[in-house]
Amino acid sequence: MSRLAEARLALMLLSRLPAGRLPEPAPRFADAAWAFPLAGLAVGVVAAAVMSLALAAGLPATVAAGLALATQIALTGGLHEDGIADLCDGFWGGYDRARRLEIMRDSRIGSYGALGIVLSVGLRWAALAAVPEPATALIVAAMASRVAPVALMAWLEPARADGLGHAAAEVDGLRVAAAFVIGLVPLVVFAQGFAAAVLAALAVTALALIAKARIGGQTGDVLGASQQIAEIAVLITLCAR
Repeated sequence: MSRLAEARLALMLLSRLPAGRLPEPAPRFADAAWAFPLAGLAVGVVAAAVMSLALAAGLPATVAAGLALATQIALTGGLHEDGIADLCDGFWGGYDRARRLEIMRDSRIGSYGALGIVLSVGLRWAALAAVPEPATALIVAAMASRVAPVALMAWLEPARADGLGHAAAEVDGLRVAAAFVIGLVPLVVFAQGFAAAVLAALAVTALALIAKARIGGQTGDVLGASQQIAEIAVLITLCAR
């Protein structure tokens, strides 16, 4: 029952899909980390169905890809896109750690944040339109990219004493390992995506090093941005095959 509650919490945190009610006491954020790729599976399957129907209806791949991405964004409430926008504004708009964290908490989007969203959506859109098997790519990328926040939860200390990043701290090694298996095995097995997994790992590692240097650790925005960066890396690699 506890594993089911943790999976429900992951779906609630990472999507707007119905997940039922949580029992009392509810699981901790960190306890649900292993199920993040399962939330990605749910989002990816719906987006893949939309893209497949669009392609079957004779729509161009670029239009079908746009509809699939719009579906993903609707299902997640733009959670991860918001993270990359806040991260770009804070990391490159602030002159020191305190100012960067302050900017990242501001709900307004600046020029760096706007550019971050445009590049994130644009790169995924272009790659998805070019990938040979888009439905499979959508699903495995959605699952694999949600391993990235789990890795950063385990690797980096929280940059704040409160907030989502702080709540995400102290994820245990077993849950991290489970997230890696659930999220990466489908990518490697069904999409022959070993190179995609490696590129995503390198991209997320670079993000982690930048986050540590600029704000001293992770926040909810860093976790959200890591998903976007990992998904971009996976889709770009898959469309290059």
